[in-house]
Amino acid sequence: MKKLLAVTLVVLLAIAACNAFEAHDYYFHVDGDGTDGPFGALLAMFLAGGGIVLAALIIVAVAIFVCFVFAGVGVLIVAALVLGCFIVAAVIAPLLLPVLIPLAILWWIARRNRDRRAAALKGAAV
Repeated sequence: MKKLLAVTLVVLLAIAACNAFEAHDYYFHVDGDGTDGPFGALLAMFLAGGGIVLAALIIVAVAIFVCFVFAGVGVLIVAALVLGCFIVAAVIAPLLLPVLIPLAILWWIARRNRDRRAAALKGAAV
């Protein structure tokens, strides 16, 4: 990837160098008045470069704005999903009661056995 970037930069600089010697091909028009020659080429390149820099700044500003907008929308979407999950859980909870009662009994038995085992190990260690 680094070699491709280096080759691309060399080719672009070679094209720019070749075009720099043909300044008579550049024409710059402001309000109908044309400027040509080396001054026109210099002015055209300066203003075009300024336009590119301005466009880059605008794109960066828009990208930052979009990141904030999407982040805000993402937070709202996550909050809405959490709220929806709580509502669905509240609606389904009475229907899950027949399932939760046996699970609670199994959990109580497992906890009781674990406590008895821990007490037996503690008594044997003392």
